[in-house]
Amino acid sequence: MTTKQIGRSSCTSILIGKNATADGSVIIGRNEDSRTAWPKHLQFNTRTTQKNAIFKSKDNKFQMALPEVAFQYSATPEWTDRYGVFAEDGINEYHVAVSATESAYGNAQVLAYDPFELETGILEEAIVTVVLPYVKTAREGVQLLGQIINEHGSAEGNGILFGDQKEAWYFEVASGHQWVAQRIPDDSYAVVANQIAIETVDFTDPDHFLTSPNLREFVAENRLWPENQTFNFRRIFGTADDSDLVYNTPRVWSGQRLLTPSVQQDPEDFNLPFTQMPDFPITIKDAARVLSDHYQNTPYDLVAHPDAVKRYRPISVATTQESHLLQLRNVEATNLVGLHWLAMGVSAQSVYVPFYSAGSKVPPMYTRGKETYTTNSAYWVFKQASVLLDRNWNRYARQLTNTQTKVNQILAQQIVSTDQLIHTTTAAEQLTVLDEANQKAAATAIKAYQKLIEDLITDQTLRSPLNFKVDPNL
Repeated sequence: MTTKQIGRSSCTSILIGKNATADGSVIIGRNEDSRTAWPKHLQFNTRTTQKNAIFKSKDNKFQMALPEVAFQYSATPEWTDRYGVFAEDGINEYHVAVSATESAYGNAQVLAYDPFELETGILEEAIVTVVLPYVKTAREGVQLLGQIINEHGSAEGNGILFGDQKEAWYFEVASGHQWVAQRIPDDSYAVVANQIAIETVDFTDPDHFLTSPNLREFVAENRLWPENQTFNFRRIFGTADDSDLVYNTPRVWSGQRLLTPSVQQDPEDFNLPFTQMPDFPITIKDAARVLSDHYQNTPYDLVAHPDAVKRYRPISVATTQESHLLQLRNVEATNLVGLHWLAMGVSAQSVYVPFYSAGSKVPPMYTRGKETYTTNSAYWVFKQASVLLDRNWNRYARQLTNTQTKVNQILAQQIVSTDQLIHTTTAAEQLTVLDEANQKAAATAIKAYQKLIEDLITDQTLRSPLNFKVDPNL
């Protein structure tokens, strides 16, 4: 069993079609949930040429030959590659975004016939590294990952997000060799939470569905589903047990209640739709609100109601290492298309910082941070704020909200200024402009959170249990 099989991530994902957003962007995003103290870094990988390159996993025996040319791309690898790369998410120079992965679980009956290839199959840690630098469209990304799984198998169940300026795709691996990818309708979105989510598969519609080569034959030969019934991937391959009702389904419900409040649903409904149309055009702020959700304004909010009888696993949790929104904007200037929004640590207590994915220089504090706390790491700045907030979140809620609001306003203004500046800058100067914008965005967020930390520590000096009042002068 691999290391990652022991401690798998339990994330929440969102995918939004171009006609469902306010500005025509395609957006994919995810909370990377694994450990409470496990830093992530931001990385800009340059275009490279290397003959006879081979990827070899450090987590199992998976390996594969790589194409000679690797495109430029952003990523958020872990602070150590001891257990694998875990590049997790990014946008490449052709404006293709990939986020890997949303852990998913096939049922025991399916896995009895097609178990995972634990030793030689592809793992989450490798997906971004072996796919994102080598594809020019989201569909190509789906096809390349499918080809890899067809050849090597998968070592685990996963959901992978793909996007470009035209399309968003969700790719699900439910067993060792069986997978389905569905294009998200342009006018819709999907929220996924550690379950097999794709429902009806239309094998006659390759524009919207791609599958493993023998998916229907596998199901028929092993009598996993009646041939005269509509092929439902979730029903055939997924789970529907009590743990889903506490851990997974309520997160989907909460995401859909935020974006489609007109539809009344139950948090324990196994039949929540995979894709849903929003009640209003979705902005980056709306998508961030979903990934920061902890059931605010419901009886299930663990912050407002820590002793609630009914407890569901929220979208935003303490184990979030980073949360990202990969935005492919509907703009003509190619180096302005990709915005890699990155919130380090707990998304509900952090802030999404926009980095132009075409940049080349990572702000220094986003390159630092190990397992033990340090002051010179962006990850640890946001985590320190979270630890202090957690001492009395309700007391400090207004300070947190004020900080987030102020930072978001400044960051939005900076994006507008940089976008405008690019159009008046020569091609030779544009990379410098983007790098400076990324540095400025990072500094804005970090300085604001350092100030928040200062205020929280100062206030908490008054909260000692050793305070004792007899004489005001003592």
